[in-house]
Amino acid sequence: MKTVDANGARIPAIGPGTFQLSGETCRTMVAEALRIGYRHIDTAQAYGNEEAVGAGIRDSGVRREEIFLTTKIWPDDFRADALKRSMDQSLKRLGTDHVDLTLLHWPSRDVPLAETLAALGEVREAGKTRHGGISNFTVALIREAVDMSPMPLVTDQVEYHPFIDQGPVLGELRRHGMALTAYAPIAHGQVIGEPTIEEIAKRDGKTAVQVALAWLISQDGVIAIPRTSKVERLAQNFDVVDLDLSDEEMQALHGLARPDGRIISPAGLAPAWDTAA
Repeated sequence: MKTVDANGARIPAIGPGTFQLSGETCRTMVAEALRIGYRHIDTAQAYGNEEAVGAGIRDSGVRREEIFLTTKIWPDDFRADALKRSMDQSLKRLGTDHVDLTLLHWPSRDVPLAETLAALGEVREAGKTRHGGISNFTVALIREAVDMSPMPLVTDQVEYHPFIDQGPVLGELRRHGMALTAYAPIAHGQVIGEPTIEEIAKRDGKTAVQVALAWLISQDGVIAIPRTSKVERLAQNFDVVDLDLSDEEMQALHGLARPDGRIISPAGLAPAWDTAA
């Protein structure tokens, strides 16, 4: 399994996302993913599926210490006491005494970032999370977080796929030894049918989804967390680690980025996004 090293964390380069998965479907998908060979599972408090994720991990038969488990804390719980309390609640739902990575799910407009990061550092000192990170942070917010954090941050989880240029964010993360974790990595299915991607897929004997995922994890410091509710797709998504795209193919995929490529930008949560230079 390919891994990404980031400030002391060794993170598997691909893992199943669990957004919008719930109940038995989520439990089954997590268990099957781990049986296939995935070792990175991503969830969040806001997904409402931490119990199902924990059950899937137990069902899989894979030892907990072999799994890199990520959850995210919602901004409503960014005050110090609330963050610590919510961390304990997540661990209880997941059925584990620690997670490997805890992320701040969105930047808060109400709670000082320094307070939240200090609390996250205390959670780490208590052994409840091995690493800390951020999600949906812009270049300016990354710099603030790095300056304020009492611990090394390991990743920023952001939307990234061939239709969005995350060059500014990726460059900033690399300067701080951090990884970029790509959510919505196939642009909610929009990579399927795109002529350039389909041409590369046909040439390489893969699907458009596989090409898009391979493009992501071929970039230095990039991790992908595709979500699917179909077991057969789990295996296909996993079968990209050894797909080597040529420099020409990589550049062709980079060239698909467009100004309106962003899909996820919820009002009241989204910051002022970076634009490519």
